[in-house]
Amino acid sequence: MKEWAAGMALAWAAMDAAQASTIVDYALLRPEGRRHYLVVEPDRLARDNRPTVILLHGHGASAAFMVGLASFGTYRSQDWIRLAERERVMLIAPDGIKGSDGKQAWNDCRLDAASNATSDDVGFIAALIDTAVNELGADPERIYVYGSSNGGGMAYRLGIELAPRLAAIGVQSALMAMQTRCRAPAHPISVFASHGTADEIAPYNGGRVGHWLLRDRGSGISAEESVAVWRRLAGLPETPLSFRMPHLQSSDPTSATRYVWGNDPARVQIQFMRIDGGGHTASSKVEELPWILRKIVGNMNHDVDTAEEAWNFFKDKRVNGPR
Repeated sequence: MKEWAAGMALAWAAMDAAQASTIVDYALLRPEGRRHYLVVEPDRLARDNRPTVILLHGHGASAAFMVGLASFGTYRSQDWIRLAERERVMLIAPDGIKGSDGKQAWNDCRLDAASNATSDDVGFIAALIDTAVNELGADPERIYVYGSSNGGGMAYRLGIELAPRLAAIGVQSALMAMQTRCRAPAHPISVFASHGTADEIAPYNGGRVGHWLLRDRGSGISAEESVAVWRRLAGLPETPLSFRMPHLQSSDPTSATRYVWGNDPARVQIQFMRIDGGGHTASSKVEELPWILRKIVGNMNHDVDTAEEAWNFFKDKRVNGPR
């Protein structure tokens, strides 16, 4: 059952005054209590058959951060809402539930992540998809999930448990679980992933997740092996097409390379963005992390926009498209 959460409608003014979005705060009643989520509806968005991206925040972050309404320290990310306004995509950003450390989190597959939430988040997202299709005009053929960090781990879990309902998943700075509570993936699905080689929170080569500010976060396999799990499931060849992205800023110490397995965008594909020298953060051509946040998460790449890369990968995928 869906209900209003204080009936709050928020008008969002983009940098380009000709474009805007309405952001509405809803709640969904679940066995664990009331679950909040934000819905972003750009101007001129179709009434029905709306392509929809579900955005899952990282550990300690929020739905409001994912759609640019809240900051992390002094950093406010607006890449997804700018993309939604330009491409006329509906965004749905749910909130996780607080774990044992008091921070909002998701119940991803990591068996050894003691500070994760313990809620039925797969059931919550499944119910959210039902609501999106039945009440918000979402196109059931074009439901995509994108998550960062702990939200990326949750996206991997949804790829395992809800794959037949999803056109594709996207993961930024997250690893498949080393000690897992989930079964192995069994349904091929298109996967986009991006990971920095200098990520010290979710180590590129796998191992213990977290740092001095983030404890009890479990462990993961390497970023490359996380992608390879899905590539092998899809029966795609070992050798990818690769493209080194043009370097746009001489002061940027990072670089980006795109790897793609599968040559038909309408079929199952796997795409991996390796960010050499990149930290535990998305890439952006126009945004920059404040210095204090760079000390915590590492360097941001400025050769690509992670949101753009994910959407360009998603947009041709369909739930019942050719496999």
